[in-house]
Formats: sequence, C-alpha cells, structure tokens
Amino acid sequence: MRLKDIQINPETMILEIDLLKQKENFAVVVCEGKAKLTELPVHGETKIVTHQGRVKRVKFDEGEDF
Repeated sequence: MRLKDIQINPETMILEIDLLKQKENFAVVVCEGKAKLTELPVHGETKIVTHQGRVKRVKFDEGEDF
C-alpha cells in the first residue's frame, strides 16, 4: 500500500511529520480528519481525485525516461 496513515493528535488536531525519516519527496493528503502520506515517484504523475469536496482516490502514473 502506497498511502501510509499519519497520526493526528485528537486533542490538539496537530499533525507532526519527522522530515529526517523521509528519504524521498512526498505528499501529505488530509481529508475529514484523516491524514495519509505517500512518496512521490521519481518519474511520473500523482493525481489526487476529489468528489464533492472529499478525497476519493490517489492515482499514480509512473514511467521512466528512455
């Protein structure tokens, strides 16, 4: 699974990410009190698809230069 859950402190609603643990470029998607992190591909596109103001899916289209 590419999307990893990130814990949000329910009392403070603060999201903390340790940047030193992340090896690659990444994106964080937050919707309805839930947060998920995904690493971005070296070559490709990452699309965040929404529907009626909510995140419906995250799509990955990867490739490599020839």
